[in-house]
Amino acid sequence: MPSAPARIRRPFSAWGRRLISFATGGALALTGAMALSAPAHAATGPLAYVANINGNTISVIDTSTSAITASVAVGGSPANVAVSPAGKAYVTNLGSNTVSVFDTATNAVTTTVPVGANPLAMALARSGTTAYVTNNDTNTVSVIDTATTTVTATIPVGSAPSGVAVNPAGTTAYVTNNGGSTVSVIDTATNTVSATVPVGTAPNDVSFNTAGTRAYVADHGSATVSVIDTAAGTVTATVPVGNHPAEARINPSGTAVYVTNQSDDTVSVIDTASDTVTTTSPGSPAPTA
Repeated sequence: MPSAPARIRRPFSAWGRRLISFATGGALALTGAMALSAPAHAATGPLAYVANINGNTISVIDTSTSAITASVAVGGSPANVAVSPAGKAYVTNLGSNTVSVFDTATNAVTTTVPVGANPLAMALARSGTTAYVTNNDTNTVSVIDTATTTVTATIPVGSAPSGVAVNPAGTTAYVTNNGGSTVSVIDTATNTVSATVPVGTAPNDVSFNTAGTRAYVADHGSATVSVIDTAAGTVTATVPVGNHPAEARINPSGTAVYVTNQSDDTVSVIDTASDTVTTTSPGSPAPTA
């Protein structure tokens, strides 16, 4: 893997482990069934896309058969992948400071977009018209217009931006600043930071509930999940979980948040009504996503 800034290479600290989470679990996207370039490998179910950070490829998996149907060569050290409703896949290439765009119908890379240094996470607006990329080494977010596949804005955020999520309405993007223990709130209409929310130590990841009224931040360094009221822009609860939480994901009904605790080999389940952990389940070693 190409050399990276010290804050990403820290061995199995906030960023060493976070990088692995993107390589093994976080960097997986699902899309509906579609024809592949080779008829013999036609998919019968939804497809999953997995970034292979050491192989410079994206594996395409037919989830109905669990078979790999294609391998797409992309840039250096791909870290994360997202798929748009229009059938385009966007890949952050950590080692080459680019985003690869490929057509999911043909698995052919159509565009390579230069972005900032060490692009790590990416989130697409629900409409698929805009992609937001965290550039971990330049403390910025690149905004990509998916129609033109060009960067239309570069937004300064906090230190070592890691995770990013766009609210369901598409009006704001939340960015976790791993080096600054804050979340930057981006106004997507103006591409400016409208607020900075203090959270726990070394926040890794953020996700919204389906209504967009709450955001859940995995605070890797403080073993907590910060719950942000998005209307007020403040943390309304800090929930203790296991050691080194990597990601927090809410279920579709909005009743529970699942948190992977890397150092404890567990998954915490948070009841969203009470903001308390109701269950702690054993996980695989160093669960990340």
